[in-house]
Amino acid sequence: MSKATVSGTKPAAPKEHHGIDHSIDLGHGNSPAAWTCVIVMLIGALIASIAFVIANTPVFWAGIAVMFVGLLAGYIMRKAGYGVGGSKIKNTGH
Repeated sequence: MSKATVSGTKPAAPKEHHGIDHSIDLGHGNSPAAWTCVIVMLIGALIASIAFVIANTPVFWAGIAVMFVGLLAGYIMRKAGYGVGGSKIKNTGH
């Protein structure tokens, strides 16, 4: 082991963001479309996981299909106006 001490280090130079504007609030997906998509996909993942553990191939693929249904439901709801900033959502400022 070396007994040399670490001398003063220079602060790190600020990193460039390559033209990305980080001041825009993205909303974090808090919308009925996003929540529906995530909940249905979680149910599908649960089904597929349990089927994987018990080695049941048809039920596993059914769980995967439920995950795709959740993805499709979220997309359809977003297009119907239930996504972030959608026309059917009451804007509460949150």
